[in-house]
Amino acid sequence: MAHADKEAIMILYPDVIDVDANGKAWISSGVEKTVDAAAVALKKVQLKRASAYPSLQEQMDMQYWDSVNGTTTWKDAIAKVKSDNPKPS
Repeated sequence: MAHADKEAIMILYPDVIDVDANGKAWISSGVEKTVDAAAVALKKVQLKRASAYPSLQEQMDMQYWDSVNGTTTWKDAIAKVKSDNPKPS
């Protein structure tokens, strides 16, 4: 199982304390937690999209230099992330 699957499961189900290699999730009492595969897939897309954006610090720097130089570096970078990673519906 990919790290992204485990991360998505842990975010979606705060009571889960472990996820095994097969994607089975467990809560503290040792009981298996049923996970919604569609919700996990959606969360993975959302996490991938969020991580594709430059950091806020980098974005602020782009905006500063765009204002100084009359360029559109920030707008172009954000547009690329949005086009490469469409928002899930």
